[in-house]
Amino acid sequence: MGRLAWIEIHATGLWAFAQEARYDDTVNLAPTGRQLTALLDNRTLNRLERMRLNPVRRLTNRSHGEHLAGKGGSSTEFSDYRNYVHGDDTRYVDWNIFARLHRPFMKLYRYEEELHVVLLVDASTSMLVDNKLLRATQLAAALGMLGLLNVERVSAYSCNHRGSEPRFMQPTTGRAGMQRLFAFLEAIEGGGDFPIEEAVEAVLRRHRGRGVAIVLSDFLTLGDLVRPFNLLYSAGLETCAVQVLSPAEIDPELSGDLRLVDSETGVTLDVSSAESLLGLYHEHRQALADELSTLCRQRRGRFVSVNSAEPLEQILFDTFRRQGWVR
Repeated sequence: MGRLAWIEIHATGLWAFAQEARYDDTVNLAPTGRQLTALLDNRTLNRLERMRLNPVRRLTNRSHGEHLAGKGGSSTEFSDYRNYVHGDDTRYVDWNIFARLHRPFMKLYRYEEELHVVLLVDASTSMLVDNKLLRATQLAAALGMLGLLNVERVSAYSCNHRGSEPRFMQPTTGRAGMQRLFAFLEAIEGGGDFPIEEAVEAVLRRHRGRGVAIVLSDFLTLGDLVRPFNLLYSAGLETCAVQVLSPAEIDPELSGDLRLVDSETGVTLDVSSAESLLGLYHEHRQALADELSTLCRQRRGRFVSVNSAEPLEQILFDTFRRQGWVR
């Protein structure tokens, strides 16, 4: 077989493999089949590799990265033209326009800057109901991975007990940070009484940098949510809120005389004919979702409410795609 023929056959084989890796969901990140994390199986990780975060605002930092900023700079994405000025690099002159107009114009490109992705996981006691905390950490792992694959800085926090400092993962970037992120999220233990509004303030006392804050919680709090959302916005963070509720919280089946106990504070409430109060409960639950949606939308952020019993793949590859969280 001639050398040229071997090269053609070999190239054809590589092309077929590339096409298979692009379209076949069964191609694993770990060739040996080793599970990279207990939170996401390798098939899900492989599908996530083809996706990216899709922030509404371009809140980037000065350090160089792969997220397109609003100002001009050097990348591969064309932005605009401007007149040539003496001393400009002639490599960026558009010679096609020069041939037609006999005037030199410079091609401008979008500048690539670094986006900081902040993950805040509510690990209070209420999140232990019906695997809500597990679903929250799985979503945090997936969204954090998307940031790392796009060479963004990713940091993570988990909040348990009021008055204590949140657990913190130092900002990391690139594929090398994936195992570190997964290990941090896998080590989260639920339990505590840290209200989400106070948790946000505790995180912001430590955080530095503009970007996206992804808050994963049930948001079942009696506190004011306006202040923490304002603080996130003022800190240069696009607020993305993921509300994780259990099936029993979305559609409770209660009847008779009951004593309700707050899982975090231990406060009790006696109710009679619980079934007659379900309508009022649904009104308040929907009002909370509407408030969260409004708070995020007014600050050019995003909100989504998910069921902890809903398949993870459906949330990641259907709900998040349809609502523009990822692309």
